[in-house]
Amino acid sequence: MDATLIAVAVLWGAATGPLLPRAAYRFAVEPEEALRDSCPAGHTLGGPALGRGWIGSTTCASCATAPVPVHAGDTARAHPQTPGTPVPPAPRTAPGATAPETAAPAPGAAAAEARSAAPGAAASSPEARDPAPGAQAPEAPASDPGPGAGEQVTRNPRYAPRFLAPAVNVLACAALAWAVGPRPELLVWLLAAPVAVLLAVIDHRVHRLPDPLTLPLAAGLGLLLGATALHPEHAGSWTTALLGGAGLGGFYFLLFLINPNGMGFGDVKLALSLGMGLGWYGWGVLFAGGFAGFLLGALYGACLMLLRRAGRRTGIPFGPFMITGALLGLLSGGLAG
Repeated sequence: MDATLIAVAVLWGAATGPLLPRAAYRFAVEPEEALRDSCPAGHTLGGPALGRGWIGSTTCASCATAPVPVHAGDTARAHPQTPGTPVPPAPRTAPGATAPETAAPAPGAAAAEARSAAPGAAASSPEARDPAPGAQAPEAPASDPGPGAGEQVTRNPRYAPRFLAPAVNVLACAALAWAVGPRPELLVWLLAAPVAVLLAVIDHRVHRLPDPLTLPLAAGLGLLLGATALHPEHAGSWTTALLGGAGLGGFYFLLFLINPNGMGFGDVKLALSLGMGLGWYGWGVLFAGGFAGFLLGALYGACLMLLRRAGRRTGIPFGPFMITGALLGLLSGGLAG
């Protein structure tokens, strides 16, 4: 039974995971900006008509086929020289440098050159002289745009990572199924897992937790856990869940009032959901999960400071650590129940 349950949870995670990269890309904007509806190059996000831009991969088909002009100076980076490729003609020799060897001019060529030159014009450059009979005349510098000019390459069609969030979603669903077992609250955790992973990805990218995700998650957890409490085989308390959400949310709200720059209000709203989930299994699980989130965030900040990649006032995304701590608390509560 447990193996079958874990397999079903893995399938659920695998089915919902591919939806996360596109959603994370659209939500990863500043608070005053609208949700993204196009790729970085400006092409409208594709996908099924019913999905309205939410369903689909993070690969832009238009960017994969749309050519981008490459200037002469960028050609060496866009098209590096490969063995066996003809070497382009050498540029003109700078003044004072050794001039390339050229064929000797025909007899009388210098005199003819002097007669055809304009008064005061210099004829010291090899390119300025008439070529010898049978030699090919070099192109004029003004008409030579440089090697690779006019060539075209294509943009990188992928505009967001596509594997990490789905993989984490699958692992989280499998771990929850393993710890909770065939109890009714497992359905609630599996429904909330993709939203929690999505919030962690968004907070990691832009340091914000959008209201369209945090508030429905809190309301949905409260209602679903209330319905789960009616099932005779549940292993939690709906009353403790509601009190836990209010308690953890109030604690984060106090931290927000003390240091608004260090704790965002989105973390306060997320704490409502995490507090309800942890409180379902009791006050001990609530304290353990909340403390685990703080500990993980502190360790991450300390590592950044040791590596000199952050200072004391550097803001870090705290949502991923809150969610990870809550996951650890749910696993411990599920195993203990």
